Amino acid sequence: MRRSLHAFALAAAYVLGSDWALAQTIPIDEPSFTKFVAGHLRKAVDAPVQIKGPLTLSIGEIQANLDRIHAFCRKNAAGCAQEVDNYVNAVAQYHREGGSAPTKSAVRVVVRTTQYLQQGVKASGKAPLVARPLVEGLVVLSVLDMPRAIRTITDNDGAALGLTERQVYDLGVANLRKTLKPLMEVAKPAGSKQIGSLTGDFFHPSRLVLADSWAPLVKAQGGVLIVAVPTTDMLLYVGEDNPIAIGTLRALVRRVMSGAPNPLSDILLRWTPKGWTLVS
Repeated sequence: MRRSLHAFALAAAYVLGSDWALAQTIPIDEPSFTKFVAGHLRKAVDAPVQIKGPLTLSIGEIQANLDRIHAFCRKNAAGCAQEVDNYVNAVAQYHREGGSAPTKSAVRVVVRTTQYLQQGVKASGKAPLVARPLVEGLVVLSVLDMPRAIRTITDNDGAALGLTERQVYDLGVANLRKTLKPLMEVAKPAGSKQIGSLTGDFFHPSRLVLADSWAPLVKAQGGVLIVAVPTTDMLLYVGEDNPIAIGTLRALVRRVMSGAPNPLSDILLRWTPKGWTLVS
């Protein structure tokens, strides 16, 4: 029986070929996975590939987030090698073609820190077309949501789209409203001593730009809403405005950021009918 099982294993390995073998060697912890993908990209892409953090790369002028492909590999080890190969080939093709032409349907807006903006400008030597303040410490950037990566929109993109800075921003907000599910379909009112959360979507923090869309949740929480965006795919909120609730939320935000590969901000914001204000 043992001999037949061994023979079956050898036959399976032969049939599955190198993809199966490669799947067994791809490291799944975030830093090693990032290093692995970066190594393959450097062989395939004629552009500098830098590791910005776990699951985050810069490839030339674009930022590549590996969270989706990493999540796939965690759930599907057998298909991981092929997915990584597809990703590398897609990025290589993008650069060979000189970058895909921007489309209006791909325009979105994201929330980032002013430090992130400054570092990006310093690294690339180029300022994004749109960089609007949200509150002190946070800015809104217009980006292109491409199948394999997200990158900020430049002057050249604006010209290719035939849009002004204001039009690009307004289009990003409009596309965001159209593609995101209504807030009350994904957010439940946070009761006493509760912390609500929206997780797993790169554009959850972008919901801060749609301040008016939060009004139904504010009403359901008795007129109070305090939020935070500790990572680029998470938003936390409470429905109480007192030192204990604020302190608990702030502690959770710091804990999440300390262990996250994609930290965003420890700033807390209070909703008002006129927009967001900083929680001191």
